Amino acid sequence: MLKRKMLDTLRSWRESHKRECLLINGARQVGKSFIVDRFGEEYTSYIKLDFVEHPDYRGIFAGSLSAESIYSNISLYVPGVRVVPGNTLLFLDELQECPQARAAFKYLAQDGRADVVGSGSLLGMRFRELEDAPSLPVGYERQVTMRPLDFEEFLWALGYGSDALATLQGYFDRLEPVPQGVHQVMERHLREYLAVGGMPEVVQAFTRSLDFVAAHETQAKLHDLYLDDIARYAPPEQRVKARACYLSLPRQLAKENTKFQYAVVEKRSGARKFEGSVDWLVGSEMALRCQAVSSAMYPLAAYEEGSRFRLYANDTGLLMAMYDFGMKRAVVENTLSGPMKGGLYENLVACMLAANGVPPRYWMSANGNREIEFLAECDSSLEPIEVKASSNRSASLDDFLGRNDVTRGYKLIDGNVGRAGKKITLPHYLGMFLYRPEESHR
Repeated sequence: MLKRKMLDTLRSWRESHKRECLLINGARQVGKSFIVDRFGEEYTSYIKLDFVEHPDYRGIFAGSLSAESIYSNISLYVPGVRVVPGNTLLFLDELQECPQARAAFKYLAQDGRADVVGSGSLLGMRFRELEDAPSLPVGYERQVTMRPLDFEEFLWALGYGSDALATLQGYFDRLEPVPQGVHQVMERHLREYLAVGGMPEVVQAFTRSLDFVAAHETQAKLHDLYLDDIARYAPPEQRVKARACYLSLPRQLAKENTKFQYAVVEKRSGARKFEGSVDWLVGSEMALRCQAVSSAMYPLAAYEEGSRFRLYANDTGLLMAMYDFGMKRAVVENTLSGPMKGGLYENLVACMLAANGVPPRYWMSANGNREIEFLAECDSSLEPIEVKASSNRSASLDDFLGRNDVTRGYKLIDGNVGRAGKKITLPHYLGMFLYRPEESHR
């Protein structure tokens, strides 16, 4: 059974929330329903309404949205349920199929007899497309995003415990080199993670017997499911274009400059044709947008350029599913070279930052001869993060660290921990600790 950080988030919410429901956003198949089912085991009573498995449950919310009416209707549709005030979890799953259930959050939160969690995929996109979308429960809803397993959760799945992770965290905190034997093992595991990714079903297929073939077959199945979701849920005018944008990711990341280019999707095309499709992919959590900033200054949000961005897969494993099996061998055995290797490691770090709540952003000079792959904010100042697939020199980072308003920056490489002035060098795998939320230090 996979250990997920989201379970701690759910427990923290239970302890701290008053009249507030929890909404879990996230891409398909990242484990949202699984983790809430586990959380439900900690309650005396657990009521689950899955609007895909039971479309008729939508009738529960077809009339009045008062709590009394909803609980009365639940007793009609799900005979035998019981509500234990203060110790009941009501889980509204696949909310994209029943918008009225999300609108009911306000009244269920005010009632307070049950803790209420909602979950679904494509929620923002589906509500935006509805002509008669119900009003959202402002002030009665807390939102969190669940993503594929991060590298730390992948190590848990491989059998590493909290002590081992705390030891790795210690090398990061003290900026001490990781012992060479440990370093080589972690480098190997990171390459496995690049090849397998963090989709729960894929990780389980792999960890049963460290079987890359089983992982590849499961990835292919989930990749097809994602393409089916585009065909099913994207607006009719966006379906073909969104699919083309998604399938262009390997070509986008194989360029020296990984800036997303519409002409790579289709020759002589531009934003006017494909911009809405990219927005749909990002809104559905199938892709991560790394926004360019015109000026590398605090606050970064004030300098974002909407027309320039990079697009990454939400999971390196699903990116790998767009290649043949030989790509996995090249990644795991570390024989991959060229721009695609750099793009793959960029995708990895983008996912690491997103998992820790850092919006991915990048900067490039006006003449294009200097760039910083990622910029983060810390205590009202900027911290540059440069990603190297090997251990090459980083002139852009060196120049950036010459600024008086920058106190430190990170270079992620396949080497070990080091520090030279403001520059902190880390192996890629220790990137999982960058800007890590305090609540996940468990």
